[in-house]
Amino acid sequence: MSVFQIKNLQRRLDNLSEEATHELDKACGHELWRSLGFDAFDGLEDSSRRAQANYYYGQWLTVREIQDALS
Repeated sequence: MSVFQIKNLQRRLDNLSEEATHELDKACGHELWRSLGFDAFDGLEDSSRRAQANYYYGQWLTVREIQDALS
């Protein structure tokens, strides 16, 4: 990969991470998921909010793993 392609990929990964972070904050109603992880939203009573949080948490974790691999 060229330097340009890597920087472009990193920019897109940052955008995905920001989106996931925003949606997780919104679904959970707080930022505790950042320190507690999955346990912070596993107990959400609203199943649609819990499903949304699970989706975005998976997206957020995947982005972090890819960013770590690129570092």
